[in-house]
Amino acid sequence: MAVFTSVSLEQARDWFAQFDLGPVNGLQGIASGIENSNFFVTLDKTRYVLTLFERLSAEQLPFYLRLMKHLARHGVHCPEPLENSRGELLGEFNGKPAALVTLLPGKANMAPGPAHCRAVGRLLAQMHLAARDYDGSLRNLRGLAWWQATAPAVMPFLSSEQANLLRDEINAQTEFATTPLYAGLPVSAVHADLFRDNVLFDETNPAEPDAGAIDFYFAGVDTWGFDLAVTCNDWCIDDATGQWRAPLLRALIAGYREQRAPSLAEQQAWPMLLRAAALRFWISRLFDLHLPRAAEMVTPKDPTHFERVLRARRGEPAIAL
Repeated sequence: MAVFTSVSLEQARDWFAQFDLGPVNGLQGIASGIENSNFFVTLDKTRYVLTLFERLSAEQLPFYLRLMKHLARHGVHCPEPLENSRGELLGEFNGKPAALVTLLPGKANMAPGPAHCRAVGRLLAQMHLAARDYDGSLRNLRGLAWWQATAPAVMPFLSSEQANLLRDEINAQTEFATTPLYAGLPVSAVHADLFRDNVLFDETNPAEPDAGAIDFYFAGVDTWGFDLAVTCNDWCIDDATGQWRAPLLRALIAGYREQRAPSLAEQQAWPMLLRAAALRFWISRLFDLHLPRAAEMVTPKDPTHFERVLRARRGEPAIAL
């Protein structure tokens, strides 16, 4: 959610006419994130989020927008894409594919407690169950094939020890992906990026906060276990070491199990899925740091964080799911 492509208030007013929502009164760029150009758009007392897509193509984008629409209609708390006067979810703005979605209420909590983690576990399981009958088929674009293709580009920036770690883990994940265990994992469209900054909480009742998911633009068809591992690797760790914070991990898994019980295959694959989730974000952060794009507002994230997480996941005994 950076700003790569500028949009003026006057341009926004002209573009918004196709939605019959009323006059635009304010426009504000959103600085967090590193993939798309995002803006808060204010109409009287209502705000929406306008996204101009910088990497995803017009051919890929219906998968994401239809997924969000599907989940919202199945009761999942997430932004809902709006159709224009021609019934289209996707348009064009300043030469870029563009979409408008509802603004989800609430705030992110970057220092979550067990109640937040339990709510996130419930939310994630609800998304998995709701996505079972979603017919989109776009693979996870930041999955194994991307790791294999991107690793050579980031290798020159690594120490020999780091390079050896990266090669070894990619080899291990490549082999794991060929096993019958991996083939037996439940699969659907998944969020694949449900970090702390991608969940908003309504904390009217602090003991039972209500969670909603945002920023689905890394979604893709992948295993539910990988999606859960991505989430646990962010929400349930000590940031300084990458080690687990056990109360948070127990709460998140308990919340997930309230909606569905992980399969035996998921339980057996859990250690490798946790490693895969750490590897995915180590590679992507290396790529974003060392091979960046120009942007008006962008802050690359530290890749060494997920290097620590990967080392922690490789160095610990199997953890029960």
